Amino acid sequence: MLNSESINVHTDIFEGPMDLLLYLIRKDNLDIYDIPISQITKEYLEYLEVMSKFNLDVAGEFLVMASTLMQIKAKMLLPSPQEEAGEEGPDPRTDLIEKITQYRKFKQASQYLENRFEHYKDIFYRHSPVFGEKEKTINIEIFDLIGAVKKALSRTKDDSELVNAEEFPIEVKMEKIISALKNKTWLLVDDIFEGETKKSGVIACFLALLELMKLRRIIAGQDKPFSEIRLYLRPKEEEVLPEV
Repeated sequence: MLNSESINVHTDIFEGPMDLLLYLIRKDNLDIYDIPISQITKEYLEYLEVMSKFNLDVAGEFLVMASTLMQIKAKMLLPSPQEEAGEEGPDPRTDLIEKITQYRKFKQASQYLENRFEHYKDIFYRHSPVFGEKEKTINIEIFDLIGAVKKALSRTKDDSELVNAEEFPIEVKMEKIISALKNKTWLLVDDIFEGETKKSGVIACFLALLELMKLRRIIAGQDKPFSEIRLYLRPKEEEVLPEV
């Protein structure tokens, strides 16, 4: 039986702290050069709290970024020596903004190359290829998925933090998701949390969802950024067997 200690989910779509910051900036339509540090810190910590409830590989870099945000917030609340002298002091956000903008450039370049590879990997040219307008591929955003869990957790009443393996076995939640999809073309990710009144139940459903994605039994997709996440059953021949 799978439980909260034995299941450790690692997915290719899980990203780092810079990705979370960029996600929050895009989601709230914020000016990357004038980040409202109190707002972004609050939302970042809320997402981090949700992520910490799961056996995801949340690296220490997420905590380092949380510490950095809180330090910047504290510096912006306290007057600098220059400000006390009537001069405009340095912006504590400058280094962070520079890192985010540089990361965004590399991220965009990486995504462009990945999209080109996926589009042309099975195409062979007799002569030199002529490329047309850039194709756009919309991938699932892991933080939208975590946002759905955050919303489901807000509807629960108990304060339990961990998955009770006996009360909420992961296998049962996996079967719940598969059964719900069998007679439907697709299912909204919000629907898998329907009927869950305890935090442990929501967490178990999310771990079950990640495990099904890891086993390639279901596909998750979005039509555009920040849109609803839909779940689809993957054809049997494309599934992978669990490791023994």
